[in-house]
Amino acid sequence: MLQRTIKRAVEAVGIGLHKGESIKLQIEPMEADSGIVFYRKDLGCTIPLGIDSVIDTKMATVIGKPDGYISTIEHFLSALYAYGIDNLRVVIDGNEMPVMDGSAISFCMLLDEAGIKELDTPKRVLRVLKSVEVRDGDKFVRLSPSDKPKFDFTIEFEHPAIGRQYYEYIHTLKSYKKEIARARTFGFARDIQYLQSINLALGASLENAIGLDEHRVLNREGLRFKDEFVRHKILDAMGDMMVTGYNILGAYSSFAGSHALNHELTKALFASSSNYEIVSIAKSENYAYAYNQVK
Repeated sequence: MLQRTIKRAVEAVGIGLHKGESIKLQIEPMEADSGIVFYRKDLGCTIPLGIDSVIDTKMATVIGKPDGYISTIEHFLSALYAYGIDNLRVVIDGNEMPVMDGSAISFCMLLDEAGIKELDTPKRVLRVLKSVEVRDGDKFVRLSPSDKPKFDFTIEFEHPAIGRQYYEYIHTLKSYKKEIARARTFGFARDIQYLQSINLALGASLENAIGLDEHRVLNREGLRFKDEFVRHKILDAMGDMMVTGYNILGAYSSFAGSHALNHELTKALFASSSNYEIVSIAKSENYAYAYNQVK
C-alpha cells in the first residue's frame, strides 16, 4: 500500500462555526513524506499537523503557534483519516475550518472532486502495541492492539432524544461514507445562547448542527440516524486520532470521551516508544483492505 495525496487542487467556501465568518478552503497535493500541513493565507503562517501543534481542546481541536491558529479541524481530519490521505497542503484564509453541514460528508465530496493519487512511497501507519488509557472520573478513552482499525463509543445524556447510545465501527471507506460521515455535530439551545453571548458559536445554526431544547430535536428534518449523536462522536475521534499524522492500526474505545481526553490519549501513546511502532504497510497486509475501495 502506497502513500496518498490528491490529484488536483480544489476549493470550497463555508462558514466558521465560532466566528460566523466566511472561510475559503483550498486543498493542494504534496509529495511523499510531506505530511499534512496547514497554511493561514491571511497571516502567511504555516502550521504542521502533529500533537505538539495542539493548543486548545475545550470547544474543538485547535492547532497553532504564536503567529496564528486554526480551530475546529476535527471533521476535516476525520475525512482525511477515512481516505488514508498522508500528504496534503490545507490553505485557509481565517482562524477556523468551515463547518459545512456539521458533518464530514462535504469534505468527502471535496476529496472525491480532487481525486486520490497514490505516490511511489510505502504508506506508514501507527500500530498500537500496548493498551493506553486516559480517564477523567468515569469517562475514558483507550487505544488497544488490534489487527483491524476499530472504533467503539458510548455516550449517555439525560435527554429524551439521546439517552445511552453505543456504536461499534470497523473502518473501511465505504462504511465510513455510509455509517459515519453524515453524522452531524450537536448542541443544546441553552449552551448555544451562552456561547453566543461570549462571541462564540456565532455561525451555529440548524443548517450546520443538530439543535436540542430540553425535550426534543429542533431540526425540522429530524435525525439522519436514530443514533446520530454517538456516530458523530466516532467521527470526531477519528479526526482527533489523525492529529498524530498517521492512520492507526488498533482499537479505539471510549465512554463519554472528548477532544481534551483524545489529545491526552495521543500524548500518552507517544510518551513511550513501547506503546507503538510506525510500520510500512504492504498491499498484502490486513490493514490495506480498509482503503481498497478508493479509486
